[in-house]
Amino acid sequence: MARLPRLNLPNIPQHVVQRGNNRQVTFATDDDYIVYLDKLNSYALHHKVSVHAYVLMTNHVHLLVTPSTDKGVSKLMQSLGRYYVRYFNYTYSRTGTLWEGRYKSTLVDNEYYFLLVSRYIELNPVRANMVEHPKEYPWSSYHHNAMSKKIELLTEHHAYQALGGNKTERKAAYNSLFDNEIPVKTLEEIQSSTDKAWVLGSDKFKAEVEKLTGRRASPLPKGGDRKSKTYLKQC
Repeated sequence: MARLPRLNLPNIPQHVVQRGNNRQVTFATDDDYIVYLDKLNSYALHHKVSVHAYVLMTNHVHLLVTPSTDKGVSKLMQSLGRYYVRYFNYTYSRTGTLWEGRYKSTLVDNEYYFLLVSRYIELNPVRANMVEHPKEYPWSSYHHNAMSKKIELLTEHHAYQALGGNKTERKAAYNSLFDNEIPVKTLEEIQSSTDKAWVLGSDKFKAEVEKLTGRRASPLPKGGDRKSKTYLKQC
């Protein structure tokens, strides 16, 4: 089956994942994380992409972003990826690729799914058994969204701002979201949607995306005649 084209729509959040080639380390020292975040900030501003949440793991990156243009995320990831590979190769006297081909992404429904994906991103170090709580991991947006640290890189999405009338209320409400675990089925839905470029959201949201883009937003139901003209046309 041919690879589906990425869905890129202005003003619609995207969950973006970029992994190291063959799961190799992409961040070896604190300086590496700092350089990546600094350039993420610079290129996000240049390409007019708002960053709402992130986590930098040792061999991959998760971002929750909203572009102002349909090409914003692609341009951001291209610029950032090229710069960081040059930096990493020069720093560690190596050559060749660092990232695993194309980054993965999915459109995210502004309402329920936005805060869910933000929480999913910041819980990555917990799921990886690196820490017991996201506050213990230094390289994520949790320190801004739920704690007192100000991270200039971040832009607060309206779904986040709706959590409270002021910063204290918003941070407390956001922090309380972490009292409950994300169900396994939901984790699988987020992972599958991102890896396979499906849309993450309600049926209404998916229908709106399909109307705007002219391509499927979710997989076809299992079963049926997989050799039919209708099926082959949509693959």
